[in-house]
Amino acid sequence: MTYISAKPSRQTVQTLPANDNQPAAPFDLSFLDVINDEAEIADLARRAERLGHATLVAMAIGLAAVPLLYLMLA
Repeated sequence: MTYISAKPSRQTVQTLPANDNQPAAPFDLSFLDVINDEAEIADLARRAERLGHATLVAMAIGLAAVPLLYLMLA
């Protein structure tokens, strides 16, 4: 009788497909590593927060305006 494991065996580097989708050594890339200045990171966070607020306001206006537009055209 052949033993079948519930977990597949890990592939070695030699048996991996020849592409770049599965690197041999996992690596962690972060765009924050490229930014050296704390002020640049704070500026990036500030711009992201402003964009989030603008998106929230636009969504609120849209949620209020769409039903009114529907009622006016119906």
